[in-house]
Amino acid sequence: MSPQHTLVLYGVVPLWLLAGAADWHCHRRSSIEDTSGAPESALHLLMLAEMGLPLLAAIYLEVNALVLALLCLGFAAHEITAYVDVRYAITRRHVGVFEQFVHSVLEMSPLMVLLLLATAHWDQWLALWGLGMDEARFDPAASSQMPSLAYSVALAVAIAALAALPYVEELLRALRAARRPAA
Repeated sequence: MSPQHTLVLYGVVPLWLLAGAADWHCHRRSSIEDTSGAPESALHLLMLAEMGLPLLAAIYLEVNALVLALLCLGFAAHEITAYVDVRYAITRRHVGVFEQFVHSVLEMSPLMVLLLLATAHWDQWLALWGLGMDEARFDPAASSQMPSLAYSVALAVAIAALAALPYVEELLRALRAARRPAA
């Protein structure tokens, strides 16, 4: 496994998941369900999908122009959604310094993955942009650097425990709060 893949799997991904859990905790502390509510919470789930799917492709598929393009598109979509999210949230609830710091980690983690994998697969990165000597490959194929079964199970548990379930809980909490009669 290349050093870049190792950094993605054992450095960036765990940091990203921990930052997601910290962000959820900040939302809970600021009573997101009573302030910005379900619209902001839905944006969080959208951002999870926008980068989660390209990240899984990068982990389990051979990194070629297709996967690098997915990462680029996911990163662009994630940044646009993050901008909309913060712009919406700051008018409805307090976004503290710690939460802003956590947002920095959440925003830069996808870029770190993209840059690390672009350097590990430089020929396909150049080919994606019509540069270099290689032809861009857009065929999905299983990764030759596939993580172990133990890593895959741990990753699935971590995604569920630190990202998917907390943000689904947040959305459900916000939807319940929206149905409460006004005081």
